[in-house]
Amino acid sequence: MERIKAVFNWSGGKDSAHALLRAMQSGKYEIVALLTTVNRDTHRSTMHGIPTALLQAQADSIGIPLHIVDLTPKGNMEDYGAAMSRAVEHFKAQGVTCFIFGDIFLHDVRKYREQKLAPHGIGIAEPLWGKSSSDVMHDFLASGLRTVIVTTMADSLGADAVGREIDPAFIASLPAGVDPNGENGEYHTFCYDGPIFRTPVPFRLGTPLRQSYHIRLDDGSEKSYSYWFADLQ
Repeated sequence: MERIKAVFNWSGGKDSAHALLRAMQSGKYEIVALLTTVNRDTHRSTMHGIPTALLQAQADSIGIPLHIVDLTPKGNMEDYGAAMSRAVEHFKAQGVTCFIFGDIFLHDVRKYREQKLAPHGIGIAEPLWGKSSSDVMHDFLASGLRTVIVTTMADSLGADAVGREIDPAFIASLPAGVDPNGENGEYHTFCYDGPIFRTPVPFRLGTPLRQSYHIRLDDGSEKSYSYWFADLQ
């Protein structure tokens, strides 16, 4: 059977690594690149704050080339859309017909991806799609992947959780109302070892830093969010 030529959308975290593992195990895909978005000023991934050097180290250990999409620090959705369209066309010219993601059940996100990729003639695949957070976490814990927490939402977990490894003890300790898989943004992770890696990715965690963000909503009100970030190096 001819494999589908695909690009994997890589965040460096647990869901991304988990979905990549399942995609590789399926045997259906020829994955030609790990695509990630990076803040061009901080040289860190836009979602998890992972330094470019560590993203590259992950890709080197996995054995799949890393493709970085540089984004401006204050970029809007138009800037993001234009940058991603250029990346999609770049890979389409190489025969790519599918982009793979690590989403679980966020229907709006999936619909957005489908709407943006369909005009380019690109389909999507979601190896983890449709499972509950608990089932995905149970599967992850059995997968052999190893990951540490690098970002937490301040009002959900706080600084104490930064640097903890995702294991059964951590999941059992989560406060009521916190999604076990962090699907509400409660935490983000860095995956450094497991079946997709040829060798563990070395890293260092510094002192957690707190940052706050203020977002103006459509009704004119303002909402604030605070996060703890590991100084991941």
